[in-house]
Amino acid sequence: MGAKLNEQGRGVIDVAIIGAGFGGLGLAIRLQQQGGCNYRIFERASEVGGVWRDNIYPGAACDVPSHLYSFSFAPNPRWGRLYSPQQEIHRYLRHCADKYDLRRHISFGWTLEAADYDEAQGLWSLSFDGGRQQQARMVVMAIGALNIPKYPDIPGLDEFRGKVMHTAEWDAAYSLRGKRVAVVGTGASAIQVIPAVQPEVESLTVFQRTPPWVLPKRDRPLQSREQRRFARWPWLQRLARSLQYLRMESVLPVFIWDSLFTRFGERLGRRYLRSMIRDTTLRRQLTPDYSMGCKRVLLSDDYYPALCRDNVEVIADGVAALEANAIVSRSGERREVDAVILATGFKVPAAGAPLPIKGLGGRQLAQDWADAAEAYKGVAISGYPNLLYIMGPNTGPGNTSVIFYIESQIRYISQYWQALQQTPSGSFDLRPEVHRAYNDKIQRMFKGTTWVSGCNSWYLTKDGRNTTLWPGFSWRYRMITRRFSLADYELLRASGAAAQSSPECGSTAIS
Repeated sequence: MGAKLNEQGRGVIDVAIIGAGFGGLGLAIRLQQQGGCNYRIFERASEVGGVWRDNIYPGAACDVPSHLYSFSFAPNPRWGRLYSPQQEIHRYLRHCADKYDLRRHISFGWTLEAADYDEAQGLWSLSFDGGRQQQARMVVMAIGALNIPKYPDIPGLDEFRGKVMHTAEWDAAYSLRGKRVAVVGTGASAIQVIPAVQPEVESLTVFQRTPPWVLPKRDRPLQSREQRRFARWPWLQRLARSLQYLRMESVLPVFIWDSLFTRFGERLGRRYLRSMIRDTTLRRQLTPDYSMGCKRVLLSDDYYPALCRDNVEVIADGVAALEANAIVSRSGERREVDAVILATGFKVPAAGAPLPIKGLGGRQLAQDWADAAEAYKGVAISGYPNLLYIMGPNTGPGNTSVIFYIESQIRYISQYWQALQQTPSGSFDLRPEVHRAYNDKIQRMFKGTTWVSGCNSWYLTKDGRNTTLWPGFSWRYRMITRRFSLADYELLRASGAAAQSSPECGSTAIS
C-alpha cells in the first residue's frame, strides 16, 4: 500500500506533481487510469485552476476555440461561447477535478520552496512553506509559464497614491466606475481588459510601447441547439475540434518562414486595422513596424472599437514615471489618474529557474539555466534525474492550443513512469549528449522564422535565443513525444535505501 502522510508530508510517494492547473490535473488523471502509482498534487492556492483561477480581470478569455482548449478525453458539449471566458474555463477545470475524484489527492496551500535530489536514496526531497517536507521518487513541475506577474520598473510606482493593479492580481473589490484610469501595455491581457472597462470609466489612457498585430477573433455565443447536438452526438464535437485544430495549424507558415506567407498575414492585419480605425493618426500609432509573428499575434473583435471611443486616448511612447496622482509618458505628456492597470504580462522563464533546485553533485538549475532554459523535448533535464516538466522550455505554442502540447507531454511522462516502475531502486538521468544535440537542433530550427526576426520579444533571452516556443508544427511535437526511449537515459542505482514503487495508485492522505 502507499505510504500514509501526515500534515507534515512525511513518507515517500512515487510522484509529486507541483501545480493543479491543466498540466497537473491532466497528468493525475492519466496516472490514476494507469494504476500502480502513489501520486500527490501539491497546489499553493486553495483551489484548482492555475492561470484560469488567478486571472480574474474583466474580459479575461481564451484566444483558442473552446473545443480545442480542453482535454481530448474530457469534452464539454456545453461551452457557452466559441472562445471561452475565464469563468467558464475555471469551471471546466473544477469539473474535471470532481469528475475524476482528484481532490482527495491534492494538498492545497502547499508552496514549493526548494527541491534537492538525494543521490544515496534516489529520491527528491521537497521543501514547502511552513517547514513542511516531502520525499518523492519522481517530481513533475506543472507550474506553467504564466504564474509570476511581471511588474515594470517604472520610477515612482511606489509613490503613486491611487490604485495600482496588475491584471494577474486583480482586486475585484475595487470599482473603476467613474475613475480616471491608465492602462500600461497593449499585449494579450490589455486588449481584453481595455474593452471591458472602457464603458464604466470616466477616462481611459492607454500607454503603448509597441503596437501588436491584431486579427479579428470572430467570437460568438454557442446556441443551445449546438450544445444539444454535441451532447447527443459526441463525434460532432470531435469533428469540430479536429477542424479547429487544422485551421489553427494552417496559419503556422505565416510564422515559420519570414516570407510571402508572412506578408500575406500582415496584409490581412493592416486591412483589419483600416476597417476598424478611421482616424489616420491613431491608425499610424497602431500600425506595427515588425514582422507578423515576431511578437504574439492577438485576436480581438472589440479592441480597436474601444480605442475609438470618446473617453479613450492612446499615448504611443510608453511610460516614463508615475507621480503621486499622475502618470507621465516618455515625451513628457502628463495625465492625472485615479488608478493604473498594469497589463504587463508575466515573467516567462526564458532563463533562470523559478525556485532553488539541486540535482546531481549539487548542481543548481538556476545556474544551468542562467543564460537560457533548456530541456529535452521540453520535459527532461540532464543532471536532474526523475525531474520532469510540463510546458517546459520550447514547448509554447505560437499558433494553436497549449492543451495539445500538454497531452503530448502527459503521454511521454506516463511512459517514463511505467519504465521507472520496472527499476524499483533506480533513477533515469538524461544523457548529456542527448540533451545538447536536441537543443542545438531546436535553435537551428528557429533560423529564418519570424520568431527571431529582430523585434524585442518576451520569447527571447538576452542573447536572442528563443527558449519559449516550439519552432514548428504541433503534430511534429506530438510525433517526437509519442514514445519514451530508455536509450536516451542513463540508469542510476541508489546506493542507500531503495525507493519502492507503491502497488496502489493514489492511496495517500494528507490532513
